[in-house]
Amino acid sequence: MSNFRVTSVVAALILLSGCSALPLRFPWQSVSDQHPSINGHADSNDEGGPQPKSKISKQGLSLPPLMELADAGVPPATKQEIASCVKTLGLTEEEDQTADTTNFGDRKVVDTWKRPLQAEPLIIVLHETVISEKATVAFFQTPHPNDADQASYHMLIARDGTRVRIVPDEKRAYGAGMSAFGDVTQRTKPSSVGSVNNIALHISLVSPEDGRDDRSGHSGYTQAQYRTLAAQVLLWQAKFGIPLTRLTTHEAIDRSHSRYDPRSFRWDRFDPEYQASARLCGFERFDNGQAGL
Repeated sequence: MSNFRVTSVVAALILLSGCSALPLRFPWQSVSDQHPSINGHADSNDEGGPQPKSKISKQGLSLPPLMELADAGVPPATKQEIASCVKTLGLTEEEDQTADTTNFGDRKVVDTWKRPLQAEPLIIVLHETVISEKATVAFFQTPHPNDADQASYHMLIARDGTRVRIVPDEKRAYGAGMSAFGDVTQRTKPSSVGSVNNIALHISLVSPEDGRDDRSGHSGYTQAQYRTLAAQVLLWQAKFGIPLTRLTTHEAIDRSHSRYDPRSFRWDRFDPEYQASARLCGFERFDNGQAGL
C-alpha cells in the first residue's frame, strides 16, 4: 500500500470518525461491514452461531449462561511491592493520552437480568495498532457517539517503549468485539454479542511502518517495546493477581475469525524480558505457564 493511500486512509479515519467503509481494516474492525461486531465495542449487538443451552427466566425467556473464570489462586502484590518493582525496572511515567469518554465505559457489575458479572481484570490481551501512534491516539480521542465507531485500548506501547495511557485500568476499554477466552464470554443484554471486554486489560504495540496494511506479517516490534510490554504485563499481573496463562492475544480470543493481531509477535523475544523482570521484582509466582493460548 502506498504512503499516499495510507495517509488518505488515516485522514479519512480522523476526519470522518468512522471505520466501516475504509479499505484498510484495523484491529478493532470486523471483516464485514455488515457484521454487528464492527469494532471493539460490540457489546450491544447480536452474535452469530450456536449458543450454549441457557436457563429459562421466570418470564419464560431463555437467558444466556453465565460463564466465569475460576479464581486464579495467585494473590496480588502489595502497593509497596509494585512501587518497588516500578523503581527496580526503571520505568518512566506513563504518557497521558486519555481517550474520549465515548470510547470507553464502566465495567458492568450486573447484566440486564440483574445477575452479577465478573467485573475486574482477569485476562490481558495483546494487540497492535496497524496505524501510527499519532493516528491511533487521534482516533481514540475523537468523540464517537455511534457504537459502531467506538474502540480503545487501556495502553499503547510506542516504538521507543513509552507507555501511553488511553483508558484507566478500572474502566472498560472496547478492545475486542465478538470474543471469548476459552469458553468464557459475557453477554450483558439480549441483543449483545459475547465479549471479554468486561474482564480484560487491552494493551497494543504500535506497528512498524511496513505493518500499516493488511499483510499477514511485517518487520516486527522493537526490543524497547518487548521490554516495556513485559514490564507492564508483570505490573498488571501483580496488581490484579493475573497468572501468565491468562495473557493472550486478540487473534486467540477473536470469535469473528477476522482478527490476527499482533502480527509477527515473537514470544521468544518477549519471554526473556518477562522472566528477567519477574526475577528482578521477585514476582516469579505469576509465571505459571505458557501464555498466548
